[in-house]
Amino acid sequence: MSESSAEAVTDVAAAAVASAAGNWRKAGIAGVAIGVVAAGAAAGVAIERLTVGRGMRNKARLALDSTGPYGSLRGTPGKAYADDGTELYYEVDDIEQDVTFTPRRRRLFGRKAPAPVTVVFSHGYCLNQDSWHFQRAALRGVVRMVHWDQRSHGRSGRGVAQTKDGTPVSIDQLGQDLKAVIDAAVPEGPIVLVGHSMGGMTVMALADRYPDLVRERVVAVALVGTSSGRLGEVNFGLPVAGVNAVRRVLPGVLKALGQQAALVERGRRATADLFAGIIKRYSFASRDVDPAIVRFAERMIEGTPIDVVAEFYPAFTAHDKTEALAYFAELPVLVLAGVGDMVTPSEHSEAIADLLPDAELVLVPDAGHLVMLEHPEVVIDRLADLLMRAGAVPAGATVGGYGSTSSSAQPG
Repeated sequence: MSESSAEAVTDVAAAAVASAAGNWRKAGIAGVAIGVVAAGAAAGVAIERLTVGRGMRNKARLALDSTGPYGSLRGTPGKAYADDGTELYYEVDDIEQDVTFTPRRRRLFGRKAPAPVTVVFSHGYCLNQDSWHFQRAALRGVVRMVHWDQRSHGRSGRGVAQTKDGTPVSIDQLGQDLKAVIDAAVPEGPIVLVGHSMGGMTVMALADRYPDLVRERVVAVALVGTSSGRLGEVNFGLPVAGVNAVRRVLPGVLKALGQQAALVERGRRATADLFAGIIKRYSFASRDVDPAIVRFAERMIEGTPIDVVAEFYPAFTAHDKTEALAYFAELPVLVLAGVGDMVTPSEHSEAIADLLPDAELVLVPDAGHLVMLEHPEVVIDRLADLLMRAGAVPAGATVGGYGSTSSSAQPG
């Protein structure tokens, strides 16, 4: 890059940050922490702005939204209710029962078809059940699956305790929510628990609160891009001084933002380009991720209201379920993470694997936090192997296609 080009990029980057801060101030919101978090993404956004106008970018987003097949898979809907009355939405992807055990044969011979193994998928913070799109597509018809939306995410209701009483969200509460979903959607039979990021923490909280359920019914566990604790030490790829500044102000800033949600949402729309850069930086590590996948992730994250973002954030600093991992010690366990994950760094997955020496640890090169979208083939392959080891699917079962996230390939 020439000196003049470099200066132009610097000027545009500075203008992008200034514009973003100005837009947030116009919305009545203090943008203290934004500049620190956005700095890493601003240069990339600036370079894009040198060659692509805003109108063209908006058209590209609309085109990707209309043609992208991601998040379109649906199952049989159901509702569970948390202990505080929060409505939890889930979907079931069933498989056909063995014809040997027809109702007539059960009446004649008194035989009961065994309940199939059910794989329960729990998603991460600011996402929803559609984040498992590729894995869902590949495993459909192979194994019974339940996908659910965590409280205040996706199609689930807003947390009643949070909106009515102002009760803070906790990872323990999410574990209880998962138990409510299991009671409603998987009342009997063996279970495989799969969790990404916050979803993995939810699985740990379930084990901590309901160890008998794990002992009696859980046959395998997959923990993807998650952590058992010490999240307050994560630096998000920022300089120490910067992350310490963010850590000091962010809880208060998020609380203030959550109290002015309508204004903040207008500010988010005004700074969409900058936030798109941030989302890409912290979700993916590959350079050639399909733009439709990036846009899909943006839609999920942008669809999470700012007051929900604010409600959940403090729960991660308090999260510590290291001792709960002991309940998985006798089970087949998959621990998988992207090497380039800056949200829940792969060192946290390594720490989990150190406490579960029989677990399979898979570190995926050139992968970020949304590894199941960025490198779906790796996650599917390892999940299929886990399901076979747990007896959830027969050896040699055919797992379906999953497409590709490469920008040079067509999604399947």
